[in-house]
Amino acid sequence: MAITTEECEELEEKKICAGCIGEAYLSNCVEHEGEEDECSYCSEELECITLEELADRVEAAFETHYSRTSDEPNSYQYAMLRDKEIDYEWDREGQQTVYAIADAANVSEEIAEDIQAILEFRHYDFENAKMGIEDEFSSDAHYEEIMPGDHEWQEQWTEFVRLIKTEARFFSRTAASHLGDLFDRIDEMRTLDGRSLVMDVGPDTELTHLFRGRVFQSEPPLQKAMERPDKELAAPPAWAAGAGRMNARGISAFYGATAPEIVLAEVRPPVGSWVAMARFEITRPLRLLDLTALADVHERGSIFDPDYAHRLGRMTFLRTLSRRMARPVMPDDQEMEYLPTQAIADYLSTEGQVPLDGILFPSVQVGGNGVNAVLFHKSSRCEELDIPEGTEISARTYTNYEDGPEPDFHVSEEVPPAEGEPETEERGPGIFGPVLGDWDEWFDADLRDAALRIDVESLRVHEVNAVQIDTNSHSVRRHRFEKRDYGF
Repeated sequence: MAITTEECEELEEKKICAGCIGEAYLSNCVEHEGEEDECSYCSEELECITLEELADRVEAAFETHYSRTSDEPNSYQYAMLRDKEIDYEWDREGQQTVYAIADAANVSEEIAEDIQAILEFRHYDFENAKMGIEDEFSSDAHYEEIMPGDHEWQEQWTEFVRLIKTEARFFSRTAASHLGDLFDRIDEMRTLDGRSLVMDVGPDTELTHLFRGRVFQSEPPLQKAMERPDKELAAPPAWAAGAGRMNARGISAFYGATAPEIVLAEVRPPVGSWVAMARFEITRPLRLLDLTALADVHERGSIFDPDYAHRLGRMTFLRTLSRRMARPVMPDDQEMEYLPTQAIADYLSTEGQVPLDGILFPSVQVGGNGVNAVLFHKSSRCEELDIPEGTEISARTYTNYEDGPEPDFHVSEEVPPAEGEPETEERGPGIFGPVLGDWDEWFDADLRDAALRIDVESLRVHEVNAVQIDTNSHSVRRHRFEKRDYGF
């Protein structure tokens, strides 16, 4: 033990001012929490705290953000030391305790030595000393900075998935609390290159449109989609909305992609089918959570901030969340395996603190090299085409020539002759609401603001001639051996 109890108490009572601490967070804490006194190191009359308080903060930071390195070589290093043909000298990894403290808190060597002495006294173990075992904060110990783990977040995610799948699918305070911890204030997080995790899309942005397609295996529904692509290729009505990665059955959402080839991969058409595809313009500003940016998310802060380790754990977990949410799911498993991502989408759409209209996520069908988008129900309405009332629309997929039919995808609109519009008597809502004839129209009205407009000139029909599969091929080894009774 380097110092006595009296010497330790004397050190702990020393005063240190904000000016003697170069680490911004610590210095700011001293300015706001300290009391005016004479600094024991610079003799200035400033806001000060005791050295004991500073040692407490250093100890807490080192417990979370630093690891004491081994004081002996590992087996590989021992082997190198024994090899006479290699000129190798072993040096212990990390910094000596005093210098690690000085660098972390940005204080002078004198202050770091006093803090180290206090902490060494706290952690001194008589039995360890007798056996020559090194204690924490020993003057000869070495430390290296580490990244706090995300074990807490991993456990919460596992519990969240279990709850959603087996206990409380629709209402769970535990699940909501976990999602709140994970996603609230996510708009404040940035990637290493400064990008926000929330992407603004729509007019005058980098992402102004999305592509969407639908598979058809017979001509009548394809012709119907050609006639009214604004209805047949847009997000389906609630009664026709099947469950998807980011939506439950009956909750309509718009799934699209940033490029046509991604759409073709995502809809997985069988050979011989058609894929009708069009570009949808995003007509108003939307905010999408960009899961593709999560791998590069970065947290800045101070190791002396008690909340920093929690944020670093979240950062580490978020870096893996994109892979979790976009991982391939077998068709037979979709009903259960989509539940966690559906719950996340519901939370972000309706309950999250950060207003969001959808999610950008990597496409597993193109190996993660493409980007998909889902627009939540509230932001998935498409404008209807401006078609005069009474218009007759017809579509054909081929034209007959002398040599036989040739593919020819064409839509005709036969509009009624232009006439003066007859005057109609405007009917008010009446004393108790809509008049009797308007009830159905009133109940069926879609009051959402449109966010999409189909570009009818972009509509194309893809005939699927072949499907290319990318695989990793593995040989199967086979071994035959004789059974033996070993007698135990």
